Amino acid sequence: MRIVYMGTPDFAVPALDALARAGHEIVAVYSQPPRPAGRGKVLRPSPVHQRAEAMGIAVRTPLTLRDAEVQAAFAALHADVAVVAAYGLILPGAILQAPRFGCLNIHASLLPRWRGAAPIQRAILAGDNLTGVTIMDMEAGLDTGPMRAKHVTPIEDKTAGALTQELAQAGAELLVEVLDDLALHPPMAQPEDGVTYAAKIEKAEARIDFSRDAHQIERQVRAFNPFPGAFFEYRGERFRVLAAHVEEHQGPAGELLDHSLLIGCGHGAIRPTLIQRAGKGAMSAGELLRGYDMPAGSRVDDGAA
Repeated sequence: MRIVYMGTPDFAVPALDALARAGHEIVAVYSQPPRPAGRGKVLRPSPVHQRAEAMGIAVRTPLTLRDAEVQAAFAALHADVAVVAAYGLILPGAILQAPRFGCLNIHASLLPRWRGAAPIQRAILAGDNLTGVTIMDMEAGLDTGPMRAKHVTPIEDKTAGALTQELAQAGAELLVEVLDDLALHPPMAQPEDGVTYAAKIEKAEARIDFSRDAHQIERQVRAFNPFPGAFFEYRGERFRVLAAHVEEHQGPAGELLDHSLLIGCGHGAIRPTLIQRAGKGAMSAGELLRGYDMPAGSRVDDGAA
């Protein structure tokens, strides 16, 4: 098939690779424009942009798809199908209707649960047991289109980073199966029951409120690893918690209950096991405490009102 591929982050790279391996003709790649990155704020192309250039595929980075010239250039590609994976721009009707078979989306949830921008993080935060990836036909609504195939996976104790990698690969393989024979994967309307929305993650959500249940905080740690990173402050310094486990101790919320970084919560207690000080690399709690005193009885700033 003649395919236009539209994606931006690391999540979208495996599907681009899979399409090429399967022998499809990728006539163009659309990705978000390069963004300033690093200390020098040098413009850096997205992961999909970089991968496409390495493969010798033409890359287009329009700021919007609503421009008539951009839409005409897209239509001139005469694509059989467009594949969209975490692209980051809304596709207007002229784009959705241009390819012969429309636009397919790789969405990282079991639709209709977790439509929207942050399905992986929201599934972890909610304590879902299962998640997955859905291949769906795109339409004007937010992730409302009919579904062609699903892959289910347990969440268990995975971080958002690990789950993103797993679902990216699963989505890539499922996409190729669907494109191999669209007729074997007819579109099915999403059920009206079970709809939830995965709102974009706000940085303010990353601050740990120790008045909450310890299990909720542990899920917050996994949901925000690697980004934006759940954190607390101690003596005016920020500490990102990258891994933690729940213990059944009880004590004042936000208080250090022992000399090994056990912190009281609204119910239960949480023990960070992998932590990162501002400007430093990740380290175990033991490594941190060998060079930094956090005695029992002291308190962390839990950000509560």
